Amino acid sequence: MVIKWLDTEEPEDPNDPPKVRAAEYVRMSTEHQQYSTDNQSETIRRYAQQRGYEIVKTYADEGKSGLNIGGRQALQQLLEDVETGRADFNALLVYDVSRWGRFQDPDEAATYELRCRRVGVQVHYCAEQFENDGSIGSSIIKTVKRAMAGEYSRELSVKVFAGQANLIRLGYRQGGPAGFGLRRMLVDQSGEEKGILDHGEHKSIATDRVILVPGPKDEIEIVRQVYRQFVERGRSEREIAEELNGRGIVTDLGRPWTRGSVHQLLINEKYIGNNVWARTSYKLKGAHVRNDPDEWIRADAAFEGIVPQDMFDAAQVIICHRSARLSDNEMLELLAQILERNGFLSGLVIDESDDCPSSSSFRSRFGSLLRAYALVGFTPDHDYRYLETNRKLRAMYPGIVESVLDGIGQAGGSVARDPSTDLLTINREFTASLIIVRCFQTSAGNLRWKLRLDTPLKPDLTVAIRMDAANEKPMDYYLLPRLDMRDAVLRLAEYNGLSLDAFRFDTLTSFYQMSARSNFREAA
Repeated sequence: MVIKWLDTEEPEDPNDPPKVRAAEYVRMSTEHQQYSTDNQSETIRRYAQQRGYEIVKTYADEGKSGLNIGGRQALQQLLEDVETGRADFNALLVYDVSRWGRFQDPDEAATYELRCRRVGVQVHYCAEQFENDGSIGSSIIKTVKRAMAGEYSRELSVKVFAGQANLIRLGYRQGGPAGFGLRRMLVDQSGEEKGILDHGEHKSIATDRVILVPGPKDEIEIVRQVYRQFVERGRSEREIAEELNGRGIVTDLGRPWTRGSVHQLLINEKYIGNNVWARTSYKLKGAHVRNDPDEWIRADAAFEGIVPQDMFDAAQVIICHRSARLSDNEMLELLAQILERNGFLSGLVIDESDDCPSSSSFRSRFGSLLRAYALVGFTPDHDYRYLETNRKLRAMYPGIVESVLDGIGQAGGSVARDPSTDLLTINREFTASLIIVRCFQTSAGNLRWKLRLDTPLKPDLTVAIRMDAANEKPMDYYLLPRLDMRDAVLRLAEYNGLSLDAFRFDTLTSFYQMSARSNFREAA
């Protein structure tokens, strides 16, 4: 929120020249209080009063990273207004150069200022020690400041990564479920055990850490049975999954076993006690990349393993030989045979085919299943790109849930997570459901979101996480109370009017504040 500071100065002299109409742009991510939007606005308005500007419009991106322009609706709206002629101002006041963003390419911030100047909107930096007058000196200083802004983010990223990597090497778990046969143990800063964390529970003290410990004996024995069946009896992941389901055994998340869940159990090094992290990277809002195994951060024998090392190694040899022995052409020949046999292709059809790599192997080798389909001449009847998007969002969901649970814990709240429905019970007072809402484009190019509420669960609050246009990261959040929601399906546009957008937030700070607890002295 930007506070509109009261004007305590003397009344204006009617003989003074008219003020220049101006807009202000403020942005804050999670940086120092120095960069709060209120403090930025106060400095900007003081500058405007001294220089003869009248602020007629405010553009505010609160809780938004400056690494790219994605998700920064206010900046995008500002640029659209000035370039389409809707802007009714001639100047733009910004706190400092870094508020445009902390881009890794310093020229990116320059382009946004240039787009404003080209249509006659002059940009002023109110907290900088130079005048943005186009002189050689100001141009040089701006270039240096832009580079410094990007370097700040890079250095911070390096420090955060180094801190996380150090915790991994010390044997501490960095998020994610424990897995079948394992449990998360909370330990204090001296390493003393404090208790097992159940599903949905998180540490609430910053100095506490989490390690993995063996789970119940019956689960440990099932894990070892899976390895023995795969290594000694030569059974496939699908066959093992079918047997587990036939015995009524469910995964650690309370779900039926699948070929993929068995496969993950067979390849994850945590079952031999190794702590491995950074298989993929997503640094500085860049693209997700798969890191080379040499770049993984690891601590061997960090936990007590529940599978013998020789059994685990034997399983890896079988898996590697199964996929590595096939060239691209050989994999495509097998895929073509499946197509000829079934008349169509899908991930399920591939996974159910014996003596064939899994659908994930095709996806990994060729970038996506759709590309593999195209290489064997199969074109789906429909546009199935949304399936790839849904798969990606499903993979993203556990991480988002973990971050939300962590946010509630940091706010001082307690939360229990139902393993079968993922319904959150916060402070034993109210329930909340988390829903990721996929973005899609209409034929006219407009962005839309279809939100299906978990009406059977009857949550008191639905936290709808609206994804950006590329479905890469959250764009904003809707906190929808059950009493005000009468439809099971909501169709959202970019702007939805006060009846819905009154529940829209740029961050989940307000949600976390709802879970905060306060201590009150007992009345006499």
